[in-house]
Order: sequence, then C-alpha cells, then structure tokens
Amino acid sequence: MKHLPMTRHEMKKLGWKEVDIILVTGDAYVDHPSFGVAVIARVLQSEGFRVGVISQPDWRSLDDITALGRPRLFFGVTAGNVDSMVANYTASKKRRRSDDYTPGGLGGKRPDRATLVYSNLIKRAFGGARIVLGGIEASLRRFAHYDWWSNRVRKSVLVDAKADVIAYGMAEKSIIKIARSIAEKGEIGSEIPGIVFWSSNKPDKGIEIPSYDEISIDKLAYVKAFRTIYDETDPIRGTKIYQKQDTRYVIQNPLELISSEELDRIYSLPYTREVHPESIKLGKVKAIETVKFSITTHRGCYGECNFCAITLHQGRYVISRSSDSILSEAKLISQRKDFKGTITDVGGPSANMYGFECSIKFEKGACHEKRCLFPKVCPALRVNHDPYIRLLRQIRKLERVKHVFISSGIRYDLILADRKNGMKFLNELIEHHISGQLKIAPEHISEDVLALMGKPGKEVLDRFISLFKATKGNRKLYLVGYFIAAHPGCKLKHMEELRSYVKSKMGYTPRQIQIFTPTPMTFSTTMFYTEMDPFSAKKIFVEKSEKKRTLQKEMLLRKPQKR
Repeated sequence: MKHLPMTRHEMKKLGWKEVDIILVTGDAYVDHPSFGVAVIARVLQSEGFRVGVISQPDWRSLDDITALGRPRLFFGVTAGNVDSMVANYTASKKRRRSDDYTPGGLGGKRPDRATLVYSNLIKRAFGGARIVLGGIEASLRRFAHYDWWSNRVRKSVLVDAKADVIAYGMAEKSIIKIARSIAEKGEIGSEIPGIVFWSSNKPDKGIEIPSYDEISIDKLAYVKAFRTIYDETDPIRGTKIYQKQDTRYVIQNPLELISSEELDRIYSLPYTREVHPESIKLGKVKAIETVKFSITTHRGCYGECNFCAITLHQGRYVISRSSDSILSEAKLISQRKDFKGTITDVGGPSANMYGFECSIKFEKGACHEKRCLFPKVCPALRVNHDPYIRLLRQIRKLERVKHVFISSGIRYDLILADRKNGMKFLNELIEHHISGQLKIAPEHISEDVLALMGKPGKEVLDRFISLFKATKGNRKLYLVGYFIAAHPGCKLKHMEELRSYVKSKMGYTPRQIQIFTPTPMTFSTTMFYTEMDPFSAKKIFVEKSEKKRTLQKEMLLRKPQKR
C-alpha cells in the first residue's frame, strides 16, 4: 500500500494491530512534501515507526478521533498548513465560506483554534495519552502572545491545550528524537533540541523573559519578551528561553540546524503526491492543484520582513538542497502519467535565495543588530544567482519537461545586488520562467511604512522597474506587485501615494492587495498590539478600525466610497 493508513481496514491490510503514532490534522490528508503532516509522517515512517493519519475529525463526537484506536507512543496534533483562525476568517474577521485545504472546498470543516479543540478531543477519548503539538499554529503560539481575533494576550498553546510538548519549527529532527525517547525511555527527554515543554520548576540556566502576567498589562514588557524570543531563536548562538505562566514555566530549547544532506533525504521519501483515497472520496482538494508539480529547492528566508512568520517558523538560515536531489525529484515528476509538461514552481519562500548564504552566520549565528537585506543587502551575503540559473537550465533539459515556471516570490533587491549574475538571471527569468507577468512583492512605497515593514526603500523598486522595462524590450510582459494595506504606520494618505505610484510607474490598477492580518509572533503584530516601534519604543499610528482598514484596501482597488 503506497499511502499511510487512515482507517482500520487499511491497518488490517498492512498487518497492523496498532499504530505507534497518530497524526491529527485540520487539513485533508495530502501526501505531498508541501504539506507538513505528509513530511512528518514519512520521516517517522522512514525511521521504522508505524504511522496513521486522522484528517479533519468531527470535533462534536468521538467517532473520528477513535478511528485508529490508541497509539502506542503519542498523538501528534496540528491545525494544518495554515493557522486555523487564518483559515477560518478573512482579514476583516468575516468567516470564510470556503477552505482550499478541505475536500470539496467546504468551509467549517476545521474548528477555530483547532490545536486546542483536537487536543481536548483526544483527552476525552484517551485519558492519559501523550500529545505532541506541531505545525504553524502551535509553533507561533508557543509562548504567551497577542491574539488579534480575541484582542487579548493569550497563554502558550501548550498550557491551554494541556499537551506534553511542542515540536516547533519544521520539526523533522525533533519529532524523531521525541518518538525514540518515548519508545526507549517511556518519557519525552527535556533536553531534546527544538521542543517547548513546561515545568513547575524554574530552569537553572537560560534567559527568562517577562511573564504572561507582565506582558498582559505592560506593553514594553511585551516588546522585550518578543525581541528576546526573536533574537534567541537561533540554531547557532541561541540559548534556552523560559517564561512564567501562572505557577509553571514554559521552556524553549534551542533549535538544531538541518543540513542540506538531511533536507535531500526528506524530499527523497516516497510521497505519492496525491490526496489520500479516504479524503478524495469527499471531494477535490484545491490546495494540491498549484503545488502538485512544484519543487521546493530550499528552506528558510533571511528576508526577515516584519509581517512574516517564516523567521520564527522555518528560520532565517537558508538551507539549499543539492542540485542532484532536486533533479531527481524533477525526473520523478516528469515520469508521472498525469504530468502534462509543466513544472509549476522551482523555489522556496523566496525563490532566488537558492544556493548562497552568509558564511559568517553559520559560524557565529545571525547578527543581533543587523539584517541580511534590510535596510540594504549586506556585502557579507555575497549574492550569486549562478547556482539557481544552472539548476533551472538542467531542469529545462529533462525529457517531457516543456515549461519550468517560478511561482515563488522573487526578491528584486537580490537581483540588483548581484552585479555578476543578476542581469543574467533576470534575462533567463523573462525568457523561460514567467508567463506574461513577473510578480514581485514591494508591499508599499512609503518610506515610513517600508521601514516598519523591514522592506527595501522605494528607490530600489524604482531601479528594478527601470531595469525590467529595459530588459523586456517590446515583449508583452508586465510587472505585477503584491501590496499590503493597513500595516502599522500606514495611513490613508500613504495608500493614496501607493495608488498614484502603481498607476504611473507600473501602469496598472492594483489587484493583489491584502489587509494586514496580525498573526502571532511577528514584529508587525507586536507593533499592532503595542502601538509602538519595537526597535525604538516610539509611539506609532496603528489603524484598528475594521471599516478604515478596509477603506485603505479600497483606496487601491477603486475610488473609495464616501466617508
């Protein structure tokens, strides 16, 4: 049987009387390396563990959660690829009617705060069962955090769920250590890298951040806590962090950096790249359509945009897969019967970060007071698009491959910073890897707003627009930007400036606009909650009226309604 079991019948086919680990997810079960549960399931399977999956269990009864029985070792719980509150609500706090990660696209198949709900469901059905939390929802709620949907500071999801541990970040290495620790010792070792656990005893070493009680009433304390979490979540120089919540301490162990060789192995596992038969019975899953024939080249992002959660989930170290590993995956895709000749993406969080990193970072850790790309590209980074260019050329030469597109984001500041190969990459990009439009993410053009976002200044965008126009010549190609409305510091006048700029410099009316959503554990969310710049402690403007936040978006889309 190619896929992992979701039913007792499938377990029986495999000759299993029980499973070692059950993974519970808020998504449909899609066995593709773009889905976190699929990766964790295959990694555990490769280590000899028997793994079953429960997808989108009905939380109003115990029938679904008991479908595979009690696991020998633990339940792994995730809300899915997206935080359940983001999946269920728009940036205007309206409930979504559809869900791309659900069979048939139906909304309402995952509960709000799915990590908590599923954990409580397991406790009702299997008292005393071990629960390991993971995925982006748990990872970004691992300490006390501001929750926009309830407009208050909430405790760590570990405390609220009364779970045993969080495997934060991408978690492939920590989940194996957790499983082995339980199998061999009957408990989860407290020194496993990349976990968050709780204890009644204050740790002997590490950095204590302001408590839940403190950050709930003191916004400067909140800023201090978040900055410490951000700075110390570093696999090279990071240390143990802990925070008091009621009478207990929530403790984070430093991460363990994954290697290129380990990443190659993870992506070589036998994914079917299909929706599981039990999920597909209920309807098509839209989320698989754009990624089915895509390839992940690397992990992490050193862009460190202040509104982005990648830094504290995937990390700010870019780890690239070997070209051999990526080519092997491309060949497997090209040999599939349902492959029509188009690889839809070859990239990562930012596509053109593949193949180069700062060597100093791997020796000493990420800089405390400097960033790789903001306010300008650090010379220590030594930007070089050549490995990516050579990789794309090799993929284009494969039999049955007609098109190789890049759908992941492109950092135009990196193109400009690469004096040797930047122009060559842009030419190849225009010639082979886009279809009519090159999509970039300037997010804004106001210098004040860009500074708070941690994005390059307008002058960098001006230079790239000029370069793109000169490079494309008479070809019918367009530059399309992604923009954010209502980010902290942004006023209606800034959106008016942005609309005028896009029409005059880029030649179109924007369509790709999102209203800033204050998701947990980002600098921008810290700004939203505290109404201060977390780097200077100066007070800043934050638009909190939902009506006026929407008005900022409308300013770009069309003539705004009368106020």
